[in-house]
Amino acid sequence: MRTHSTTTITGAALAAILFAVCGFARDHRELNGTWTLQPAESNFAGQPVIQTGTVTIEDREGITVMSRNFVYEGAAETYFYSDSLGDEHDGTIHAAKDLKTRTRWDHDVLKVTTTQSGGTTIESYFLAADGTMRVNVERPERQAITLIFTRK
Repeated sequence: MRTHSTTTITGAALAAILFAVCGFARDHRELNGTWTLQPAESNFAGQPVIQTGTVTIEDREGITVMSRNFVYEGAAETYFYSDSLGDEHDGTIHAAKDLKTRTRWDHDVLKVTTTQSGGTTIESYFLAADGTMRVNVERPERQAITLIFTRK
């Protein structure tokens, strides 16, 4: 004799399941805004320390625009980077003959890959559980660094 088991999912249970699943897929716009570097909390792995810095991210309808301003320890100038990083479908920007920037979302992580004649740099931007934005930077022949930013 075979017995069959059936499970009935109530509307409340279904809503709870959908809410839990949606919680794993964050909205990319959560990184939108201006973020201020926290140098004392960041790990520069022996590389030149950034004294001050801001990152502004705007993700609208799949187009991500990012501006970065940094002042390095001992430097007499500010380094400013501004990128329009294409669309959500792996946009690529050719800024110069030997400079190419590509962006893509890897789940909740905004990955920016910059290729120059000296190699490839990968920056991974993500929202940490404590509400800070973390940026892991991997560059050729250097230790990875982690930058910590708070929302301005």
